[in-house]
Amino acid sequence: MFRLSSSLIAVLSASLCAQPVFAEEAAYDVDASDDSRTIIVTGMGDGYLASNSVTATKTDTPLIDIPQTINVVTREQLDDQAHHSLADILRYIPGTTVGQGEGNRDQITLRGQNTTADFFLDGVRDDVQYYRGLYNIERVEILKGPYALIFGRGGGGGIINRVQKSPVIDDFIYAGPASINSFGAYDASVDLNTPLSGAAAVRVNAVYENLDSHRDYVGGERYAWNPYIAFNLNDAWKLGFSYEYVNDDRTTDRGIPSIATGAGQPNRPISGYRDQFFGTPGVNRTRFEAQIAKLRLDGQLATNLSFSGTMLYGDYDKTYVNVYANGAASAQNGTVALAAYSDPTQRENFIAQANLIWDVETGPLAHKILIGAEYGDQQSANRRFNGALSSSTLNLANPVFPTVAFNMLTRDTVSDVTFSSVYVQDQISLGDHIDVVAGLRYDSFDISGTDLLPAIDRPFARKDEKISPRLGVIFKPQDNISLYSSYSQSFLPRSGDQFLSLTVSQENLAPEKFTNYEVGGKWDVQPNLNLTLAVFQLERSNATTPDPLNPLASINIGKTRTQGVELAATGKITSHWQVHGGYSYQDAKLVGNDSVRLGQVPKHQASLWNRYDLHSNFAVGLGIIHQSSQFAAIRTTANTTKLPAFTRIDAAFYYDVSDTVKLQMNIENLFDTNYYSDAHNNNNISTGAPINGRFTIRAQF
Repeated sequence: MFRLSSSLIAVLSASLCAQPVFAEEAAYDVDASDDSRTIIVTGMGDGYLASNSVTATKTDTPLIDIPQTINVVTREQLDDQAHHSLADILRYIPGTTVGQGEGNRDQITLRGQNTTADFFLDGVRDDVQYYRGLYNIERVEILKGPYALIFGRGGGGGIINRVQKSPVIDDFIYAGPASINSFGAYDASVDLNTPLSGAAAVRVNAVYENLDSHRDYVGGERYAWNPYIAFNLNDAWKLGFSYEYVNDDRTTDRGIPSIATGAGQPNRPISGYRDQFFGTPGVNRTRFEAQIAKLRLDGQLATNLSFSGTMLYGDYDKTYVNVYANGAASAQNGTVALAAYSDPTQRENFIAQANLIWDVETGPLAHKILIGAEYGDQQSANRRFNGALSSSTLNLANPVFPTVAFNMLTRDTVSDVTFSSVYVQDQISLGDHIDVVAGLRYDSFDISGTDLLPAIDRPFARKDEKISPRLGVIFKPQDNISLYSSYSQSFLPRSGDQFLSLTVSQENLAPEKFTNYEVGGKWDVQPNLNLTLAVFQLERSNATTPDPLNPLASINIGKTRTQGVELAATGKITSHWQVHGGYSYQDAKLVGNDSVRLGQVPKHQASLWNRYDLHSNFAVGLGIIHQSSQFAAIRTTANTTKLPAFTRIDAAFYYDVSDTVKLQMNIENLFDTNYYSDAHNNNNISTGAPINGRFTIRAQF
């Protein structure tokens, strides 16, 4: 049941190669001849500033002409800030908060909407829970607001898209960065591209990471490799095949608990335990293995008619084991309740996309018409075992870690999700000053499964058919300024992000609905500097959220609303000074009851990263992150845990020994601020790392 038919894969592979099958973007560029060659078809950029995106509209469109908020982190910025995870990146993106993810996965909140599933690779859904690497990534795109027209279900607050490095046909490339930090964590990677002939090239990326940290007993390792081969089939058509293997084995760390502050007051994270582990060493573990294959075909049928397509197959095997704080501390040196479970999951994904892009004029109107289709099949098996602890509490005055046996099966489900979609979008130019983006998407989402835990198996099923509209109007008083308004919708099936929320009692409930209204402006102040402003309102109907009193269950809360403002500045202020920064204000609450506030949504966030080149071979970097207080979970009671505000300063120094060897020192948390970076719920709170340095050497040819 959990292996896709080999004959099915063979038939689909044959059909892909026999006729055009199309995706939103090509992930390789075998014709490029300049320094931006690896991202020409996925969006052009210079330094920290990206100018184009294929992802947001599935057409190659300048960012200034896209009527929604998009933040892009380029490869140059990834390297300058020594980012090693999506969490590192997103802390510098206002309007986005990082969740703890129970210590085993990427989890984020965008515009008040928490998700573990809205992650994409080259525009294709990367739908499984794990920590995503950056070693083979050219850039990361954060798209805000519902994007169902482009990406289908979910994505209510936005999506995260990673753009893969791609083969280059006319150049030999070698890059071999390695780094070590003050906690003892280290990594080494390689990026090798070589032409195979006048019409083919292969690029291989690989990485090994040791994951030591400031937390007691918390570490691990990750290694991965990704060969990618691309061919020019002829002057009009290109074919690429990518395979990635990922192996990630690390400690599962749920952080620290909260402690009461007084009657009628919110709890706070317990202080003085920044390094203390609240699990069982050697037992808390996440083991993840993935194999991801991707086939892409892109071509030109006529001067104004193009096709592109992709197929992605992913096989994922994951087990994570948690011993964690299951309540607030009784006192500063008191006791903390513990609980434990083991959660193994297997998933297979098959996703195929097909797009036709037609440039045509009708009288005075110019159209870029997108017609597309998508099909997917996702098969999952998930079990959960509760753990029996030798002691159900941890004594803070004298911590003794309990032993644990996982012998109580509490969940055993299998599910099969199939979805199919068709969509159409028209980007209309009404002369020199007004553009319109309008489109509709039809989704059919069908989930069937079986609860295997009872003596008699209980099947469940649900089929949703939804239409998601998108409408945007752009006014350009001049070429470098755009003012826009947009409306978009998305939906989330009742089965939730990971298909585990659907039960016999819930299978007849309507999907959750997201509706976004946004107005904004974008201004290219100069060719290499962009300013953006957005004002938005996002409503979520039929909303559910994890129960603050029982994180394993969900509760229905009605309609929520997030209103906010976002500002961003990216690019070069001078030829020597680059910046990436922004500010966001968000007010996220239950409609009709202002006392109920959404979790992990600080009202104020601000960040600014600077790089200044003092000399041709010497530069400095300085960053600041500020985040106001936030609730660790949805605020339904007066004692809901609140994480305090914090400000963190980072710095960097860069020295080019030669054209081929570069040295770099990044210092995180320069002033050793004691802060709480993120949370999963009221009593699983991550502590921010103390001051630490990371030294990097880069060899490149």
